[in-house]
Amino acid sequence: MRLGSGTFAACCVVIEVLGVALFLRGFFPAPVCSFSGTEHQTESPAPEPSAGAISNWTKLPPPLFSKVVIMLIDALRDDFVFGSKGVKFMPYTTYLVEKGSSHSFVAEAKPPTVTMPRIKERETLLPNLLVLCGDHGMSEAGGHGASSVEEVNTAMILISSAFERKPGDLRRPKYIQQTDLAATLSIGLGLPIPKSSIGNLIFPVVEGKPMREQLRFLHLNTVQLSKLLQENVPSYKKEPGFEQFKVSERLHGNWVRLYLEENSSEVLSNLGSKVRRQYLDALRALSLSLSRQAAQYDVYSMAVGTVLVLEVLALLLLSGPRALSGKAELDVPLPSPAFSLLCYLLPLGLAALHVTVCTSAGGTCYLCSLPWLTAGGVMVLVSTLLCAVLSALTGMFAGGKRLSKNPPQCNSRSSELDLLILLGTVGHTLSLGASSFIEEEPQTWYFLVNTLCLALCHEIYRNCFLGDDCAPQRCPHAGEDFDGVAVAPQGKSPGPDVWELDRASRHPSPLGALRGPDRWMVLASPWLILTCCRLLRSLNQTGVQWAHRPDLGHWLTSPDHKVELSVLAAVSLIMIFVLVQKRCSLASKVTMAFGLLGIYCYRVAIGNLLFPWQQNNKDISKGITEARFVYVFVLGILFTGTKGLLKSQITADDFTVKTVGLWEIYSGLVLLAALLLRPHNLPVLALSLVIQTIMTQFVWRPLRHNAAEVTVMHYWFGQAFFYFQGNSNSIATVDISAGFVGLDAYVEIPAMLLTTFATYTGPVLWASHLVNFLTSEASSGSALSHACFCYALICSVPVSAYIIFVTSLRYHLFIWSVFSPKLLYEGMHLLITAAVCVFFTAMDQTNTKS
Repeated sequence: MRLGSGTFAACCVVIEVLGVALFLRGFFPAPVCSFSGTEHQTESPAPEPSAGAISNWTKLPPPLFSKVVIMLIDALRDDFVFGSKGVKFMPYTTYLVEKGSSHSFVAEAKPPTVTMPRIKERETLLPNLLVLCGDHGMSEAGGHGASSVEEVNTAMILISSAFERKPGDLRRPKYIQQTDLAATLSIGLGLPIPKSSIGNLIFPVVEGKPMREQLRFLHLNTVQLSKLLQENVPSYKKEPGFEQFKVSERLHGNWVRLYLEENSSEVLSNLGSKVRRQYLDALRALSLSLSRQAAQYDVYSMAVGTVLVLEVLALLLLSGPRALSGKAELDVPLPSPAFSLLCYLLPLGLAALHVTVCTSAGGTCYLCSLPWLTAGGVMVLVSTLLCAVLSALTGMFAGGKRLSKNPPQCNSRSSELDLLILLGTVGHTLSLGASSFIEEEPQTWYFLVNTLCLALCHEIYRNCFLGDDCAPQRCPHAGEDFDGVAVAPQGKSPGPDVWELDRASRHPSPLGALRGPDRWMVLASPWLILTCCRLLRSLNQTGVQWAHRPDLGHWLTSPDHKVELSVLAAVSLIMIFVLVQKRCSLASKVTMAFGLLGIYCYRVAIGNLLFPWQQNNKDISKGITEARFVYVFVLGILFTGTKGLLKSQITADDFTVKTVGLWEIYSGLVLLAALLLRPHNLPVLALSLVIQTIMTQFVWRPLRHNAAEVTVMHYWFGQAFFYFQGNSNSIATVDISAGFVGLDAYVEIPAMLLTTFATYTGPVLWASHLVNFLTSEASSGSALSHACFCYALICSVPVSAYIIFVTSLRYHLFIWSVFSPKLLYEGMHLLITAAVCVFFTAMDQTNTKS
C-alpha cells in the first residue's frame, strides 16, 4: 500500500497521541482525597467512644498552642542539625535542643514531593510553637532529586515552652513522616484535621497531656484516616489498619466507661496504655495503606503507551529516507511473508499477557477496566506496529545492500545548518532529563534560535562574498522541492512569487550578484532577527531563576504607565495590519482594519488601555460587546479564506486564489491572537510577523533552503515564541483569562479552546505560516508532504524521550512540581502537532488534485 509521506506522518502522530494519552492515564495516579465535602466544610467531630456510658465530650479538644511559626530551610539534611555538624554550623539550635522544651525528629520526605506541599495555620494565652524544618535533604554533591537517605531525610524540631523536658536531655531523634506535620499542627491549633491528610499525629507533642486527652487526639486522627481509607480503597475492611482501628475504638469505649465511673485503679491506667498502643499501631497501618495508594502508578498502562510511542518513532525514523524522496511517497511497511506467522502470534501472545496482568492486578489498571473488544484493539495495534517496524528494518537492510552496489551519482545537500539542526534537536531532547533544564527550557530555545541566526549569517556571508563555488551541491533526486525548480501548475497562471522563483531557477545567480537595498537587507537580516529576539526576551521574564526579576512587561502593566502601554499597543496593532493585509483581498483588508480597531476598543473598555483624548478610565465594563464584534470579524475572514480554498478546488481557478485563501485563514488566526493576548504581549505578535517577513524575503528565498530545513526553522521559532509570550513549563503561567474574552459566564468548551489557542499562539501561527510559505513558494506537492513528515518527526523525538525520562524518574522528588507539568505541555503540543499534520495532509491532497 503506497501512501504519501504526509498522510503517513499524520497517521503516525494520531497513533502517538493515543499512546501518550494512555501513558498519561496510567502515570497520574488516582489521588487519595475525601469525597464527603470540601476541605473547609463544617463537620461535627467524631464523638468520644463510650461503652454503655454517656460521654459529654463531643467537641474538638482545646488547642495546645496559640500560633505556629514555621521556619523552612531548603535542603536541611538531618545531620546538619543533629550531631557534630549541628554543633558546628547551628550552635543556637543545638543550644535550644539541649535546654529542653523541644522535640527533635528526622522527617522522611516520601518522593514525590515539593517544598512542604502538605502543610496547610486564634489569639489566646497559650504558648507559641516554632517549627524548624527542611523540605528535603541533599546528597554530598549538593543534589536533591533522587531518593537516597541523605536526600529524603530532613531535620524537624518543634520548640515550645509547652513541652516540659529536662535540660540536657539529648534523645536520639525519632523517625517520622513529613506528612505527619499537617495532622499535628491541626490538633495543636484546635482545628479539624484536613480530610485528605494521610499523616499521623506526632505523639510526643501530646504525651504530656492527661490520658483522656491523649486518647481523644488519637481517636480523632484514626477516625479521619479510616474515613479516607473507606473512600479510596474498595477492600478497606480487609486492611489490617482498619481492623486495628475497630479494636482500638472498642477498647477506648471501655476505658471511657471506667473513667466516667471515676475508677482510678491500676486497671484504668493499664487499659489506657494498651488503648494508646493500639491506636498508634492502627495509625501507622492506616497511613501506610494510604501512602501506597497515593504513590501507586498504573505501570501496565504506562508501558503500553510507551511501546506505542516508541514504535511510532521507530517507524518515522526508518521511513525517513523514502518519505523525503522526490516523490514523497513510501510503501507502508506491511508484514512480509517471512513475518506473517509472527503477526498472527503476536496478538495472541499480547492477549495472554493482558489476561495475566489483569488477573494479578485485581482490576486496578485502566486497560483492564476497558471492554475486551477495546483492549483487544490496542493489542492488535501494538502488534501491527511492531511487525511494521520489523518489516521496515528488513527493507532498510535490503535497500542498503542494493545501494552499495549502485552508489548515488551525487551527494545530497549538507551544511553547517544541517549539523546545527541535528545537534540542536538531540541536545534539547537530552536536556529534558534534568529538572533544572526543564525549569529553564526557555533559555535553551533562546540559545538555539540565536545560534540559528548566526549560522544563517555565516551562510549568507559565505554565499555573498565567495559565490557559487562554495555553495553546497544539490542532488536532483533528493526531493528538495523549492530549491530553484518552480513550475506553475498546468492550466493556471503562476503567482508573482512563483514567477520570481522560476526566474531564479532558470538563471541561477549567487547572493553576491545582489545589488542595492536587497543586498544590504539580506546581509542585515540575521542581525535584525537577533535584535527582535533580544527585545522579546526583555519583555517577559520566564523560567525559575529569572522569573522574579522585573521586566518590560511588569513596567508596562503598571497603572502609572498606561499611556506608554496604550501607545505601544496601538503601534503594534498598526504593524500587524501593515504586515498581514498585503496579501489579503480587499474585503479582508477592511475586515482586518475594523477587527484591530475593535481589539483596541475592547482593551479600553476593560480598562487596560486609553484613548488619546482620555486621561483615565472611569467607565470600565466587561467589554463583551466589543469582543464579540471582533469574533464576528475573525469568523468573516476565516470564512472568506475557506471560500477561496474551496473555489480554487471546485472551479480549478487561478493559483493566486488558493494562496490568498490560505493567507486569509492565517490572518484570521492572527486577528484572534491579537484579541486574546494581553496588551503588553501585542509586540510579541507584531515582532513574530516581522521575523516571518524578514525570513521569507531575505533568507529562505535567496538561500533556497529545502522543505526540511524551513520546517525545522519554523518549529524552532514557534517554540521560542511560546516562551517569548511569557509561558513556562509551570501550569501557573497559563493565562486563563483568555478563555473568558467575550463571555459573560463560564462556558467550558469555548473557554478551553480559547485558552489553548492563546497559550500556543506561537507554535500555531508559525505552523500556519509554514503552510502558506510552502504553498506559495513551492511548485510540487511534495513540499507539504516533506514538511508534514519533518514536523511529525521533530515533535516525536522529544516526546518519546521524555516519556522514558519520566518513567525512570517517577520517584524523583520533583516529579509533580517539574516533570509532570512539562509532560502535560508535551502531550498538548503533540495534540496540536497532530492537528497541524492533518491540515498539512489536507492541503497536500488539494495540491495533488489540482
